[in-house]
Amino acid sequence: MILNSSFHLPVLLPEVIKALNIIKGNIYIDATLGGGGHSEEIIKNGGNVLAIDKDQGAINFVKSAWRNNTRLRTVEGNFKDITNIAQKNGLQNVDGILFDLGLSSFQIDGSGRGFSYLRDERLDMRMSMEDKVDAEDIINKYSIEQLYEIFSKYSEEINSRAIASAIISARRIKINIKRTKDIVGIVESVLNKIYLRLPNRDYNQIRNSTLSRIFQAIRIEVNSELSNLEIGIKQAINLLKSNGRLVVISYHSLEDRIIKLTFEHYQSRGVISTLSKKPIRPKYDEIISNPRSRSAKLRFIRKI
Repeated sequence: MILNSSFHLPVLLPEVIKALNIIKGNIYIDATLGGGGHSEEIIKNGGNVLAIDKDQGAINFVKSAWRNNTRLRTVEGNFKDITNIAQKNGLQNVDGILFDLGLSSFQIDGSGRGFSYLRDERLDMRMSMEDKVDAEDIINKYSIEQLYEIFSKYSEEINSRAIASAIISARRIKINIKRTKDIVGIVESVLNKIYLRLPNRDYNQIRNSTLSRIFQAIRIEVNSELSNLEIGIKQAINLLKSNGRLVVISYHSLEDRIIKLTFEHYQSRGVISTLSKKPIRPKYDEIISNPRSRSAKLRFIRKI
């Protein structure tokens, strides 16, 4: 059974399967189920999968597609709780764990939660609808210093303070900033003043990259992505059996830095062996067929 590729094209699929070193009958955790493409391939190669996702929509999609498959268990949850989730499902140790930190195509294109600046949607950005704080709360309640901190820290945007200031100014005029188009307009108002004389092509490139980074920063804050990642990876290493594999796919430098430093820490203490000195990147053909894979980096380790 082939899962609907429109939900999520699995990134670096052959590389993931090779890195996990799947052995028939062994148990693997897919900590970020998404559209299920990686889990499907693990099962095809003989593995049994416990799959976790914060998004109930992803869980429902894969459960309906796989219905009676006894080699797949799905759990709604956060990978920062991976140890408790595994234990509640009768697992003390596992043979391999995968983290794919990218948003699924469904979340970007079909969730209506405002993950992309390309669509006019409500400012939400929650991966899990059980979480209380959403993007609208952050944009309308954070102080200028708090906004500046998340933009500078999570987007590394050089105009972070000007954008934070513009949001505060917009709040004084407008009761609530509710939609993605409101953020787009605010960011554009800042960029228009700074890059007024640039040719259209150069301006559009700056505009798009700035909006991508600002939306990334808001999403990271809403979902506590970086702190959860650090917690999740450390727990995953402890969950692995001896010779078990941990594979992590990241999509921006902030994630990759956490992964690299965590792996270096555990390797220096003789807990793991890093199996990829440099991250594995998508091949040209994959980038052409799935442009969202362009920024992906895969790192993996073996538990000693």
